[in-house]
Amino acid sequence: MANPTLGLFDARRRVNWVRLRTVIVLRWIAIAGQLAAITVAQRMFDLNLDLGLAFLAIGASITANLFAIFVYPENKRLSEAEVSLHLVFDITQLSFLLYLTGGLHNPFALLILVPVTVSATALQLRTTVLLGLYAILLVTFVAQYHIPLRTDLGFIMRMPTDFVFGFWVAIVIGVVFLAAFAQRVTSEIHAMSDALVATQMALAREQKLTDLGGVVAAAAHELGTPLATIKLVSTELRDELEDRPELHEDVSLIREQADRCRDILQSMGRAGKDDLHLKQSPLAAVVKEAAEPHEDRGIRINYDIAPFDGADPRQPVIYRRPEIIHGLRNLIQNAVDFARDDIWIDIRWGDEKVGFRVIDDGPGFPIQVLGRIGDPFVRLRRNKAIQPQRPEYEGMGLGLFIAKTLLERSGAEMSFANGSDPLAADPKMGDRTGAIVDVVWPTEAIVAKSEDATTGLGENRPIEA
Repeated sequence: MANPTLGLFDARRRVNWVRLRTVIVLRWIAIAGQLAAITVAQRMFDLNLDLGLAFLAIGASITANLFAIFVYPENKRLSEAEVSLHLVFDITQLSFLLYLTGGLHNPFALLILVPVTVSATALQLRTTVLLGLYAILLVTFVAQYHIPLRTDLGFIMRMPTDFVFGFWVAIVIGVVFLAAFAQRVTSEIHAMSDALVATQMALAREQKLTDLGGVVAAAAHELGTPLATIKLVSTELRDELEDRPELHEDVSLIREQADRCRDILQSMGRAGKDDLHLKQSPLAAVVKEAAEPHEDRGIRINYDIAPFDGADPRQPVIYRRPEIIHGLRNLIQNAVDFARDDIWIDIRWGDEKVGFRVIDDGPGFPIQVLGRIGDPFVRLRRNKAIQPQRPEYEGMGLGLFIAKTLLERSGAEMSFANGSDPLAADPKMGDRTGAIVDVVWPTEAIVAKSEDATTGLGENRPIEA
């Protein structure tokens, strides 16, 4: 039987891995190179180029970058569809420039390999194949239809037809080979990473079962003698009461139950138990469980539990998933670390979404890292407002990265903000003026289905070793 744990790490779940910031930086490099190539071609080689259309194409890339910078946060991670659209734009823009500058007679046509290679390392195979075919189609088009490279004296700069055909073949082979090679190497890296994660999960499970086995072994040792005594006495009584059927039946039942206790201890000792009653809990109970380790740290935790306007007042029962509890616990820990006296946890639910918000009365997120919260190892610069309150706190990043990753894996969307301006000359310090973290799930992603929440869960079953 296939291991269901490994199914959690298939390629379909590898989304939102490419940062928009990376795409923007690569595009700036391409823009700088295109401007330099056009300048050198015009001034050093006296080529007569259509500068208006060329600068229009480069201006489109600049506009796209500026739009991405001002509209999206720095830590924006792109979905597969978004990355694909960016790469399609880059292939189209480069192909248009090649059309204006000689087609495959321009040696920079080789750069068409770059977007396809990026796709092979970050996207699924199907998407990479489509982008590769699109790049080959445009390269074939500009090989046949393009504006020739002319000098100021009217000479046309071109390669022999055989060389152009060979260059086209080389580009096509390069697209296929580099894409296939990058896809294979990336898949192997992901497979190794997934294997390590699965190994860690298996080791953690084994450790829990080992600990449970020690407890059960101690219990079995202590209960062994009384169970053996009960079985011995019940056997003797059953033999002596053969002429009294009503008592003989009761004594046989006692013996059977003693054997059952022995079997239960053996079953638990082999593999532990899967407690079905811990798979679902009320929404507020899960949040309070996440906050429990931080209740005695000197910061008051205030809860506001209510439905959205017009929603069913009954609190929903949600799936009690470890990633949800651990993610919320990290967010609450961060709020407690920076709070002065209080933090507030707002819990909301409705027909379409479930919301969690944690707010503190501290100084808020530093404005210089607000756009990058959620990236690993984003370290705080020294902040005079924070250092006296939490001198032991060195930075943040990994905890919030883990929380963001786990909660987004459960289907949540997260946002970060401040209740006041940390850069103000006299920033507000008081109720709900610190950092704000919002977590919103679609209802169907977190709330247990009605039949799961209302019907019996069934008998606990021993885990097969």
